[in-house]
Amino acid sequence: MYANKLRTVLFFSILAFSTKKCFSQNGWSRIDGDIKDAISVDTIKKGRYTLVFINKSVDFNAELKNRLTGVFFVNYPKEAKIYNKKTMDKVIFVIDPAYQGVAAAGGGVVRFNPSWFKKNPGDIDVVTHEVMHLVQSYPDGSGPGWITEGIADYVRFTLGVDNEGANWKLPAYNEKQSYENAYRITARFFYWIEKHVKKGTIKKLDAAMRNKRYTNSFWEENTGMSVDELWVKYAKEPDIS
Repeated sequence: MYANKLRTVLFFSILAFSTKKCFSQNGWSRIDGDIKDAISVDTIKKGRYTLVFINKSVDFNAELKNRLTGVFFVNYPKEAKIYNKKTMDKVIFVIDPAYQGVAAAGGGVVRFNPSWFKKNPGDIDVVTHEVMHLVQSYPDGSGPGWITEGIADYVRFTLGVDNEGANWKLPAYNEKQSYENAYRITARFFYWIEKHVKKGTIKKLDAAMRNKRYTNSFWEENTGMSVDELWVKYAKEPDIS
């Protein structure tokens, strides 16, 4: 009876938090149903940050849970310090067998597909990518999606705990690519800009997106070249070593 009462209190305390923090109360980021269906719900707090870990998968590996939690507490504070000190203090992870993607983030919630980890148990830095989306918190109309995903993978490349263990790497340049391809292709381009054009550009780009100040003129104002000119230069000299 005590355990049931404790679970009820925990349910309503987390639900109150999610109602306050989640941007889409009718979308996948609402977690009241997740708590009802959970196998386990754990709350971990370290310093400023709190992680609520909701597991809905009966065979989810406990060691993997610890590894994902570890990546969160290593990299979320780093991302916050570098990119957005005002990011939310509390984050919810949901291990959701019904979710068909790999992972997605929004409204303070990161939802993971446990089937992905069965096939890719080393891909713990999916956490690094997804929680960066929470740090980004770009408003609607802030700018193009290729920038959003390119920055998230740039951050995974620069801060990842074990990209090697997941066999995750940036692809070599080829002429069929475009900076608008997003994810790792754009991330490599961003890393090249940081290394060979102007350090600090991507941090400024992130801030411009979050504050809805991004325009096509951003690139020339910050690097002296348009994004197309930067890509042409990158295509001629794509080395990032």
